[in-house]
Amino acid sequence: MELHQILRSGFSLLVFLWAASSSHQIYTVKAILLGNESDHLALLAFKDQITHDHLGALSSWNDTVHFCKWEGITCSKKHQQRVTALELRSWGLGGSLPPSIGNLTFLQKLILDNNNFNNKIPPELGRLRRLKYLNLSGNSFQGAFPMNLTHCSKLRTLSLFSNQLVGNVPVEIDSLSTLNVLYLGNNSFTGVIPSSIGNLSLLLGFSVTLNHLTGSIPEDVSRLTMLVLFEVSANNFTGTIPSQLFNISSLHYLIASVNTLHGQLPPNMGISLPNLRLIFLGDNQFYGPIPASLTNASGLQNIDIGQNNFSGKVPSDLGRLPQLYYLNMEENQLKARDVDDWKFMDSLANCSNLQLLALYGNKLEGILPNSLVNLSSQIQTLAMGANQISGNIPHGIENLANLNQLTLEDNLLIGSIPESIGKLARLELFGLSGNKLTGQIPSSVGNLTYMKRLFLFNNYLEGSIPRSLGNLQHLFLLDLSHNHLTGTIPKEIISLSSLSVYLDLSDNSLVGSLPQEIGALKNLGSLHVSRNMLSGNIPSTLGNCEILEILEMNNNLFQGIIPQALSNIKGLQQLDLSYNNLTGSIPAFLEDLNLLEYLNLSFNQLEGEVPIRGVFKNATQVTINGNDKLCGGIPELHLPACQVTPSRKRRQHLMLKVVISIGSSVLCLVLLFSIVIFQKKQSLRKNAGTAPPLEDQFPRVSYTELVRATDGFSSTNLIGKGGYGSVYKGVLGACQTIVAVKVFNLQNQGASKSFIAECEALRSIRHRNLVKILTSCSLVDFRGNDFKALIFEFIPNGSLEKWLHPESDGHNHSESLSLLQRLNIAIDVAIAMDYLHNDCQPPIIHCDLKPSNVLLDNELVAHVGDFGLARFISKATESSSTGMSSSVRIRGSIGYIAPEYGAGGKASRFGDVYSYGILLLEMLTGKSPINNMFKDGLSLQKFVEMAFPNKVIEIVDPLMPLVEDRSKGHECLVSMARIGLCCSNQSARERMNISDVATKMHAIRDTYLGARNY
Repeated sequence: MELHQILRSGFSLLVFLWAASSSHQIYTVKAILLGNESDHLALLAFKDQITHDHLGALSSWNDTVHFCKWEGITCSKKHQQRVTALELRSWGLGGSLPPSIGNLTFLQKLILDNNNFNNKIPPELGRLRRLKYLNLSGNSFQGAFPMNLTHCSKLRTLSLFSNQLVGNVPVEIDSLSTLNVLYLGNNSFTGVIPSSIGNLSLLLGFSVTLNHLTGSIPEDVSRLTMLVLFEVSANNFTGTIPSQLFNISSLHYLIASVNTLHGQLPPNMGISLPNLRLIFLGDNQFYGPIPASLTNASGLQNIDIGQNNFSGKVPSDLGRLPQLYYLNMEENQLKARDVDDWKFMDSLANCSNLQLLALYGNKLEGILPNSLVNLSSQIQTLAMGANQISGNIPHGIENLANLNQLTLEDNLLIGSIPESIGKLARLELFGLSGNKLTGQIPSSVGNLTYMKRLFLFNNYLEGSIPRSLGNLQHLFLLDLSHNHLTGTIPKEIISLSSLSVYLDLSDNSLVGSLPQEIGALKNLGSLHVSRNMLSGNIPSTLGNCEILEILEMNNNLFQGIIPQALSNIKGLQQLDLSYNNLTGSIPAFLEDLNLLEYLNLSFNQLEGEVPIRGVFKNATQVTINGNDKLCGGIPELHLPACQVTPSRKRRQHLMLKVVISIGSSVLCLVLLFSIVIFQKKQSLRKNAGTAPPLEDQFPRVSYTELVRATDGFSSTNLIGKGGYGSVYKGVLGACQTIVAVKVFNLQNQGASKSFIAECEALRSIRHRNLVKILTSCSLVDFRGNDFKALIFEFIPNGSLEKWLHPESDGHNHSESLSLLQRLNIAIDVAIAMDYLHNDCQPPIIHCDLKPSNVLLDNELVAHVGDFGLARFISKATESSSTGMSSSVRIRGSIGYIAPEYGAGGKASRFGDVYSYGILLLEMLTGKSPINNMFKDGLSLQKFVEMAFPNKVIEIVDPLMPLVEDRSKGHECLVSMARIGLCCSNQSARERMNISDVATKMHAIRDTYLGARNY
């Protein structure tokens, strides 16, 4: 072609491009000329399948710019701008993958983790022969393992973690010969691990944890010589771990706990595993010695081999593990007899980061070495009970200043408890029971003001009980029984109101009277003072201990009568007053203690007629031997009949006349009163509606029992107030159950309906992340007024509201919630809402999700409560596109109410999702949606949006402790903020499904924990 023809052709092309009327036309021409129109069409097909894009990930996917500049797209410069990467992780995208994804034939990376994709993984992915990285974890993909993926022969990373995949792991997996990472955990795979897995010679990370796999771990796994992570925990594996697996020198993490594995560990494992950081083999059936070579793995940080059958000695040079912070070897068969065997304790002094040492339930003998006090000052838990350890408690124990739990019970320790024990200021659990300790209880124990449980029973301690124990204001369990203690019972201890589980001072040589201050123990469940030398009358103040279930005062020198005040202890189950000097008659009130199962009044000086009702009806439950002046009772007691004297006959005849004359009058009054009460109850039923039959499912509880449980609904027991009533802490029933009692203020409009709504909702739900209902009470109080209450399981750590905003009510915590704790709480709440929305029959909408309705237990596990506004979703509702209409205005809490509720009062699942989104943003920022800063158009959502994604770290709660890995923390915060913004979208249709939210939050946590980033 001549030069002028070439120029003419080029000029014509430029004119054509210039004449195109739109950028779309220009783009189309370019795409055709560059030969990549198939990629363009495949991406458009991908976009068409996206049903949820709340965060605008695909907002740039339009023809105003070349598709190589679209969000998440990377193109090759060498191959006519063909798509080489599609990366849209953690954008909350919903929909399915189209088959046309297989047309991106130059694709090397497909990263879609932490989204909401569902349906099956398209088999057309097998056409992506250049694909190297495929990450679909944290979605809701279903079906079997996509077999066609085995055609992607260049694949290096395959992560399908946390989906809903089922079936077997295919044998053909070994076709992926270049694979470095294979993560299949948290699915529902069954069958066995195929032996062909051993052909993946380049594999670095392998995880099938949390599946339903069975059989043994194949020997071929040991051929994975480059493996860094091997994780098979929480399956049903049997057999043993292939011995050659312990020769993979690159292994960092070996996690195989909670299976039924057995066998011995190879003696050279530590030499062969120089890079090992973590070994979890707990809760299996391993046996044999712990290899001494384990200490050659100098990078080990965490060793958990508890609950197995390991035997032999503890390796003596554990100190060669300088990074060790967690060592759990409890409940094995480990032995130590002499100084050499205990060298491991000397060595552990070199582990300056050690926080937990658990050797409970082994066969350790010999003298406890003094080097115990040289352990890390960071150690918090030292558990060495249930062994046969002898010697003294070492002086210098105060060096372990951060100890929270010190348990050396059931050993052979001798000597005295050192006075320096009082310097362990953080101690909450102190267990020395079942030893041979002598000397006095040091008064310095009274300095341990955080103490909750103190066990010193079954020793040879002597002297008086220190009055300083009265300083232990958090103590709820004290057992000093079976010692040689003398002197009187200190008033300071007997009035320690925190004691709630039991107080046991039995089997000592205590003298004097039982102090009147005993009445302060209103929450005490069990009192044991038997087999002492206590004297005087039984104090009437003992009747204030209305929660008591067991009262043992036998084998003392008590005298006088059995006080009438004991009739207040309605829940009493066992009463033993035998072998004392009690006089008078057996009081009639003992017949009325309906829960009393065992009564021993033997060997006293009681006289008169024995009752025949209540516990006295069963001779096997009552012992009254050794009281020679008793008579009557049931025939099985074999007592002489009570003689009736002439004067007594005259009194009986006169009494009969009086009873007959009065009885007729009383009968009339009773009938009249019954009619009035019946009419009043009928009226109350009409006004209050029909109470749901919760009492058919749960134990009945009376108004009187609730008054007693809450100390008359005392303000000191008030733990919360709401729009419809108040919540009190109480101790209820014979089992001394700590409960939360929600009392409805029926003077408030809507309170009765709220009670009914909550009963209806709670009647059919059971979940670990919901507050557990125990029973209800719908009766009449002492004044004849209607009374309604719900009784819940008590959640001890209060509401999330108080943790996020401690200054708002003076509530204070020793530390703020960490990022991981907040993430766990958010997951718990999402799981609870998913259960309500999708697993209940019928499904339930909560309608009032907020931090004050999320309660945290001792482990900071979240429990959602308060169903006073809850609504059921009927089938008709589910088929409606507009949600559930209600004639009653949907109410919630300002700041958490979905915007559509204000317009039409229509409840839907997406209204709860909105509230969840606000709650999640509040957990991240520490700012309530009704904070004073949110005005003039600024809201909590907009506040987060303005910082998203690059400046999220600048708006996080300043109380949240910073994480060491800032990049990992930032990624987690961004992902959580993205979900919070997505859930709180103004448009209900643009919000995520709560099931997807729960899945995504799980995936975010897995990523944050970091064990899977290879």
